[in-house]
Amino acid sequence: MSKVYYFYPYPLPYFTNIPHYPYERPFYYGSLMNEQLQKKEDFRVKDYGPQPFVININKATRNNNTYRTAIWTGEHMQVTLMSIHVGDDIGLEIHPDTDQFLRIEQGQGIVRMGKSSNNLNFERRVYDDTAIMVPAGTWHNVINTGNIPLKLYTIYAPPHHPHGTVETTKAEAMLEE
Repeated sequence: MSKVYYFYPYPLPYFTNIPHYPYERPFYYGSLMNEQLQKKEDFRVKDYGPQPFVININKATRNNNTYRTAIWTGEHMQVTLMSIHVGDDIGLEIHPDTDQFLRIEQGQGIVRMGKSSNNLNFERRVYDDTAIMVPAGTWHNVINTGNIPLKLYTIYAPPHHPHGTVETTKAEAMLEE
């Protein structure tokens, strides 16, 4: 008769694939901005592109209070943070040569899209963790229908705004366009 060894809570031959990760904090590549976000300290947001960069995008988006801030601009892509005030919207716009990805991190609203500015026949409710894909050449608008600022980040491919763009308010953004 062979011995049967029992390992709590599973007897042989039942083994589990338990990952053996070190218990200390993992090493992160990135900038001081990452550390400051984790500590919830004030930090100066700037455009870190096209250098390699790592960030907790959820925390950065929720901490952003500007209408639009570019945090990374490369040759083929751009990432911007946005905060839309209660009852406000991004503004009806079209990017003829730029595909756009938007992700809602906080708040709720409505997205409208269409082939012409007079016919926005695509409408959906959006809220936390919703992703929106806007093909190039599509008119679109995101409207904040909630009672808190709508916090989102957007990815443009190729970049749409100049490197280092920081627009504190929607009015400032309209003047620059």
